[in-house]
Amino acid sequence: MSYSSEMPEVPMNPHTVTAAEVVPGDLVALTREAAEARQWCVVMHTLPESPETIRVTLRPPLGGVDRDEVLRRGQEVVVAGRRMDTAAVPAVTSPRLDAVEFRDGDTVTRLRAVDPEGVEVTYRRRWGVWHRDLDSRTAETVTDDVVRGWAADADRAGHVVRHHARPRREPAAVVPRRVVVTGLGAVTPLGAGVDQLWQGLLEGRHGIRELTDEEFAELPVRTAGVVPVDPAELLPRAAARRMNRSAQFAVLAAREAWNDAGFAEGGTRESGLDPERVGVSLGAILGDASVLVGGDRKLREKGPRAVSPLTTPMTVPSQAASQVSLDLHITGEARTVTSACASGTEAIGQAIDRIRYGRVDVALAGGAEAVVTPAIMASFAAMRALSGLGLEDGVSPSRPFAKDRAGFVNGEGAGLLVLEAEEHARARGARIYCEAAGWGLSADAHHMAAPDPSGGGVALALRRAVRDAGGYVVDVVHVNAHATATKEGDLAEAGALRAVLGEGARAGAGVPVTALKGHLGHMQGAAGGVEAVAAVLTLHNGVVPPTVGCAEVDEDIALDVVTGAPRPLPASGDLVLSNSFGFGGHNAVLALRRV
Repeated sequence: MSYSSEMPEVPMNPHTVTAAEVVPGDLVALTREAAEARQWCVVMHTLPESPETIRVTLRPPLGGVDRDEVLRRGQEVVVAGRRMDTAAVPAVTSPRLDAVEFRDGDTVTRLRAVDPEGVEVTYRRRWGVWHRDLDSRTAETVTDDVVRGWAADADRAGHVVRHHARPRREPAAVVPRRVVVTGLGAVTPLGAGVDQLWQGLLEGRHGIRELTDEEFAELPVRTAGVVPVDPAELLPRAAARRMNRSAQFAVLAAREAWNDAGFAEGGTRESGLDPERVGVSLGAILGDASVLVGGDRKLREKGPRAVSPLTTPMTVPSQAASQVSLDLHITGEARTVTSACASGTEAIGQAIDRIRYGRVDVALAGGAEAVVTPAIMASFAAMRALSGLGLEDGVSPSRPFAKDRAGFVNGEGAGLLVLEAEEHARARGARIYCEAAGWGLSADAHHMAAPDPSGGGVALALRRAVRDAGGYVVDVVHVNAHATATKEGDLAEAGALRAVLGEGARAGAGVPVTALKGHLGHMQGAAGGVEAVAAVLTLHNGVVPPTVGCAEVDEDIALDVVTGAPRPLPASGDLVLSNSFGFGGHNAVLALRRV
């Protein structure tokens, strides 16, 4: 609180007069030394004391206690050349603080009230010490005893000291912001770009290919969902050399999503955005395993000098997030989520919360992965998790929910969404695809690789996503299933969907289910991001893509699986769920709502 009166900005013009000449409102100093030390008082009253003396009542110009001085009529005093409204000068006293128990969070204000241009200084108590600036370790600090001394001496010294106890705050309700999707980007086995992805899904094409490189020749399984273009060819050469393959996918998808959202090419500054209010949240399991494998090979074959200094920064899973941040000049945050095959979906969920609660206004979120390498393929094959079906009959070897499913097909790529606070998107007139309404997490706590056959953990994540979206099970209009085409995994997910959706899970009952890994293979940490892109387009366009590779649905699945051709999205309901589940029992579900 400031006690400064609204004094006109009249320059100080100190000059000497006699005490008999002063009148109420004059700003005076009793000596030249006091004037030089800026110790002024306002004349509040004058009263003849005797034929030779005058009683003058004085008060500090910024407020304080009155004191009387008896002056000889001919005594010289200094006046400042300013007149003040005496009614505007507050009469205040500084209470003693001897009996006050200070707490961290308290504040004390100190004002040198005798200086007409004095500025109130605030000290805050933290860790038992009073700080003039909590953000500076070199700023002035004082002790409790000094503060009590200030208060005790304040009236005499012409100061005003006030103590403000830390408020005992009641918990305030937090109102989360609504989050919307305004941009999409993807690089997948169906091609570079969202249009290639969406058209391939609707046409029932797949992007699974035979691995013909010599390094895969001895593997028992040699098929994978490989991106058909070299991402390095689509980026400036110097930039591409400093990115691993996963980061190249991520940057390409991020640029497409950024432009699709209506932002300017180049990034935050070119788009007129505060880079501190934009974030990146990407999922990845390994990122790009080939960099580390290649570095190890060079070490063994040619010695340590052959290993590139870029090996370490290009190996870490966070490389994709950092490269997107660098490329678009995003400084708010660049986070990486690693939760097995649920990584991409969880990264989107975390970005939703960062926007909901005001940490950032815009976020690029999704996943990126490039793990089609001999060692990873050999490991999955040793686990008996990969499909051994070939490409000879033209049918995808990845067959989610199918009676003849035989395991998953490894894949690679990236899928990103631009998420935005709704008011931010509407203020700039952005096109809104849908609402990113909620998400849910759970853990199976069952096995390091196998899913819980009961589906209990999956069901919990599904229910949490619907609840977080502020919805109900009857609102669910479609499910984009994780369905990797493994025997146990598909059955566990189907059981969870039946448990949550009830009658709505049956064929013709209103909740069509589709699975995209027949088109794309299992893109690992990128799967949730790419499948979220597809789920957004399903909701936006009102069309459910078919499940490729599923000629005959396993009767034990007992879901309304969309096969053969696209199907119109039912009109009754507004929530689409996108599921992702990973080794170790990581379960994540994204809920999207029709706008």
